[in-house]
Amino acid sequence: MRRAIRVCAIVILVLGVRQTTGWGQAPQPLSEEQRRTFEREMAELKVLQPYLGADQAIFFKGLTWALKYDREFTPADVALLEKSIRRAHERQNVPPDEVRHWPTRRGKLARGYRSKIDDSVQPYGLIVPKNYDPVKPIRLDVVLHGSTRPVGMSELKFIARFDEGDGENPSPPDQPFIELHPLGRVENCYRWAGETDVFEAIESVCESYNIDRNRIVLRGMSMGASGTWHLGLKHPTRFAALGPYCGYVDTHKFSETPLPNFVKVGPLPEHQELGLHMLDSIDYAANAGVVPAIACMGEKDVFFQAHVLMSEAMKREGLTMTNLISPGTGHVIDPVTHAEQMRRIAEHVAIAPRRPHELRFVTWTLKYNRCHWLEVLGLDRHYARSEFSAKLEDDVLVIDEPKNINRFAIRRLQLPTTPKKLRIGNSELKFPQDLGPVDYQVIFFRRDGQWCNESEEGNYTNHRTRKRPGLQGPIDDAFTSPFLCVRGTGQPWNKAVQEYAEASLLRFADEWHHYFRGELPIKDDHAVTEEDVMSRNLILFGDPGSNSWIAKVLPKLPLYWSKESIRFGRHEYSSAEHVPALIYPSPLTENSWERHYVVLNSGHTFREAELAKLNYLLFPRWGDWAFLQIPLDQKPSEPLTEKVIHAGYFSEQW
Repeated sequence: MRRAIRVCAIVILVLGVRQTTGWGQAPQPLSEEQRRTFEREMAELKVLQPYLGADQAIFFKGLTWALKYDREFTPADVALLEKSIRRAHERQNVPPDEVRHWPTRRGKLARGYRSKIDDSVQPYGLIVPKNYDPVKPIRLDVVLHGSTRPVGMSELKFIARFDEGDGENPSPPDQPFIELHPLGRVENCYRWAGETDVFEAIESVCESYNIDRNRIVLRGMSMGASGTWHLGLKHPTRFAALGPYCGYVDTHKFSETPLPNFVKVGPLPEHQELGLHMLDSIDYAANAGVVPAIACMGEKDVFFQAHVLMSEAMKREGLTMTNLISPGTGHVIDPVTHAEQMRRIAEHVAIAPRRPHELRFVTWTLKYNRCHWLEVLGLDRHYARSEFSAKLEDDVLVIDEPKNINRFAIRRLQLPTTPKKLRIGNSELKFPQDLGPVDYQVIFFRRDGQWCNESEEGNYTNHRTRKRPGLQGPIDDAFTSPFLCVRGTGQPWNKAVQEYAEASLLRFADEWHHYFRGELPIKDDHAVTEEDVMSRNLILFGDPGSNSWIAKVLPKLPLYWSKESIRFGRHEYSSAEHVPALIYPSPLTENSWERHYVVLNSGHTFREAELAKLNYLLFPRWGDWAFLQIPLDQKPSEPLTEKVIHAGYFSEQW
């Protein structure tokens, strides 16, 4: 019986089977009077929303999603709705000058920011200690929450954990750090827009509080631990220490966990297997040599094998994993073990080197390319292991021959000392000494087997035509930074294609709103401005006849598209029943240093079938491109379907 209870608790904690409030209280629909009251209150609140800051708008945002997606509420849910209406009014009535003084409050506080991705309001929780002194930089602990099924009430229940009102707290906690609790757009294991949410929340806190950026800790439990492995090992420079408590580190093995709701991920198409190297934290185990990880796991946790896998991966890298095991416990935080974890984290934070003399960094994609004074700028092949090892010896920077890396930068101002010489494998070079204040990095590239200084030799290939950090794909990467969906309004070449494109856009809007908690940015093609083009990824739906922006970029895309056929490499398809979906550097910004993507006919390549189940299923399904066969007799009442004929990745030269 105890075993059954423990497994049930695990399912609730990790899978978020259903959010409940109050045992024995059956949820039921709102009465007509309750519904009318809430709608009236919401109409009054909505008037001021465009003029309010994010801190003031988080309650309205939460109420909007709650009333849209939830049809039944417990009495406790109704009480929270009523409280949130009251709190929304209270915050709307706060003068702008007083809003700026919220950082003076100690204790728990619910705040928010406006995301650059889609201009949505996203909440986060804070715990500010009583001894916080704005004059002195303070450590920041970023605490990632566990799995919780995305429902209408998700924001309000999250906010309620931190909302103690805006007045003075008589007994704030006594701890040497501020705690930040990002929402991460609810449930995605801090991937995609959820990853961006964590870093946007950090920046929001840094704007309001005196944060010591050299002492930012990342930790979390369950899905939060998986997010800690994921973000911490791929952004090792951003954090002083990691504290994962019971978190998965790979896709295949984790999917084999013997729990009833789990979906086993068997052998995948080659392009999907390659895409897992972008996400599976186990592939980045070597970076634990850069940022220390103090992991914890319950002795009887059904997910115990996850930390065994990470320990084995670290051992292969010559590292020893710290894994504190809590005797006799399952998938829960043991206070004694957690206290020891926090003690060890504090020790690492106190001595964390921020300008190391030695560096070893592993990545599989240019999306994750930075480690202290190193920036990886070019790969021989994406989704293959890339490794950089270097050591500063007196006045010589000795770099082992980089593996699968053909271009990198040394950020000279972040080195502990400036070397006079550089040795890269068998190549010896001088390290530039007479650099000006704007020359913050020195770039090296490989040519004919030899390494060269780009400023002296000039790069023999135009790196702007290559995959580069922030412009490396896959399709799903376009939705981690500012983007705009563009609806075609002209005369389509093929009616079925236009109908599919419009249905695909509608599907994406529904999925984005429900699962990524924002309004999908959409404009008609004739309404797109020059500012849109220069500042956002453009997601273009339609064909060259219906969407004027597809017609503009088509001559510089690697495909031929006419009314009759589509040709891509050696493949040719009928335009009447096929649609290309792809991501590509925007030809519209090719003369701008800050380039963006164009995407054709695709939102996320995973769908509601994955979003509604388990977060480990949110991996790229199409790579950089796919050709889709569309149904010619699709009924509006039926779920939209398409058949992937061919999918894969572009080369490093796009």
